[in-house]
Amino acid sequence: MIDSRAIIDPSAKLAAGVSVGPWSIIGPGVEIGEGTEVASHVIIKSNTKIGSNNKIYQFASVGEDPADKKFLGEETWLEIGSDNIIREGCTLHRGTGFGGNYTRIGSHNLLMSYVHVAHDCIVGNHTIFANNVGLAGHVEVSDWAILGGYAGVNQFLKIGAHAMIGGMTHVSNDVPAFIIVSGTPPAARSINAIGLERRGFDKDTIQLIRNAFKILYKKGRTFQEAVELLEPIAQENAQIRLFLDSILSSTRGIQR
Repeated sequence: MIDSRAIIDPSAKLAAGVSVGPWSIIGPGVEIGEGTEVASHVIIKSNTKIGSNNKIYQFASVGEDPADKKFLGEETWLEIGSDNIIREGCTLHRGTGFGGNYTRIGSHNLLMSYVHVAHDCIVGNHTIFANNVGLAGHVEVSDWAILGGYAGVNQFLKIGAHAMIGGMTHVSNDVPAFIIVSGTPPAARSINAIGLERRGFDKDTIQLIRNAFKILYKKGRTFQEAVELLEPIAQENAQIRLFLDSILSSTRGIQR
């Protein structure tokens, strides 16, 4: 299942059932798990660990050097989980020594064409990045987040679980869990209710999250006043705890 026109470094480790198309290059220190498909014209540069049953489409550049002037050639890594779809032209870079040596992408993610995940990013599971999404360095994206086409995220920001970023939106602050952010300039619009329904959240939980959104965004309260009101609710409900923790963990300020 390895095309004779592919170039595989002797140090690369390919598990059973891995397929590699013509004119693809697999570099040193690469590990690919069982059942992963690598199409033609893919470059997996070096020091990249890929799990099982991924599909990597043509012209993707995976595990390339980080585009960071602080990078001085130190040994760094890219880790990708299982069951991901990585479409045409995606660019996924390794970490830097400054950023902890790793870029990590979880499992069950869909990265559409020309997505860029920069050095030291941490991407969770079940995310969707539409065409031309760009993450700058050190960004964290939590599980089930959705980023619309051409969305961009500044360095060191956090996108919370189940959040949604509208297409063409340039995010410049942290986005709490469950929140939809869109527009120019970006603003928090509502909660991702449709996404929550699709994932099996019951109506009562969705309403509770909607009420939490209103406490934070719609009642003219200060940040501290909102936190004080949310804390007792969070003690009783895991989803409100997730929402509140995503707010309290922000170091760059939340998107308003």
